[in-house]
Amino acid sequence: MTSFLRSDRSRAVAVWLLIVAVLVLAMVVVGGSTRLTGSGLSITQWRPISGVLPPLGRADWQAEFARYRAIPQFRFVNPTMTLDQFRFIYWWEWSHRFLARLLGVVFLVPLAWFAVRRELPRRLLWQFVAIVVLCGLEPLVGWWMVASGLAVRVYVAPERLTLHLGIAFGLLGALVWTALDAWGGRARQTLPSPWGGRALALVGLIYFQILLGALVAGNQAGLVYNDWPLFAGRLFPQDYAGHGLWATLAHSQGAVQLHHRLVAYLLLVVAVGLGVGAWRSKYLAVESKELALGVALLVIVQAGLGIATLMARVPVGLGVAHQLTAALTLCVAVAFAWRVRRV
Repeated sequence: MTSFLRSDRSRAVAVWLLIVAVLVLAMVVVGGSTRLTGSGLSITQWRPISGVLPPLGRADWQAEFARYRAIPQFRFVNPTMTLDQFRFIYWWEWSHRFLARLLGVVFLVPLAWFAVRRELPRRLLWQFVAIVVLCGLEPLVGWWMVASGLAVRVYVAPERLTLHLGIAFGLLGALVWTALDAWGGRARQTLPSPWGGRALALVGLIYFQILLGALVAGNQAGLVYNDWPLFAGRLFPQDYAGHGLWATLAHSQGAVQLHHRLVAYLLLVVAVGLGVGAWRSKYLAVESKELALGVALLVIVQAGLGIATLMARVPVGLGVAHQLTAALTLCVAVAFAWRVRRV
């Protein structure tokens, strides 16, 4: 396998990886819109190849609609839905799956091309392996997630949605880090300072908060306790405890919203503190300082968006903006973590 790799760097590879990262961002936006419009269960079959073609005639549309009418979501949530209304939610889910297929092509075809031309930096072998694994897992977990809402549930299982979104954000972070590595080449020196650990801890905290947000989304928990900073006038959500630890952590609307809020407060303090500390540091380059302040600013914006989204009962526009800002925050945090480890 190493015969297909080159030793140092390739800026063409870096640009390609950033293009793939932009497609992942697009998938995050379209996927968020699909969830917020209640469209995620509109396509009840997984056809990786033939599914690229949407229904081409009225008979095809009727067949797709009949399959949707057979699942619990139609019977218990949308029993009065018409064919025209079904088309609306179908196109959202089809667009999300089409982007996934496009991303696969944009990733795999250039990967093969760069490998044959030996333009993949050899030192990044395991990073490319990780990206390939994540790209392969994402559609499998995506279908596993959809399948959870086709038989008994009216929405997908929250923990499966969290895993699906977690893989997407993990892939996004890996693409950004590897693109920066491919562009910059081997570091002349690794900084022996505490900032590398601090920056990676910040990335981890942002990622953890994203996972908690996915649990909020999966449990429709943004539709309850729409006052802030209280919970229906209380300091603590009344229905916090579920039937057991897992039911509380993963399925209680009050619990997942409380956890998301508490970690948001912690993240806000940590990000602003690190931003100020980085700016005042004598050991960091200007680019590192600017990235640290960028993360702090994005976290502040994200906190405001989160409060507005909650209090407005999660309108599509604010919900998508909240998810997109989370993705951008992670990207800048990854860039900060990458930059502080190099001189």
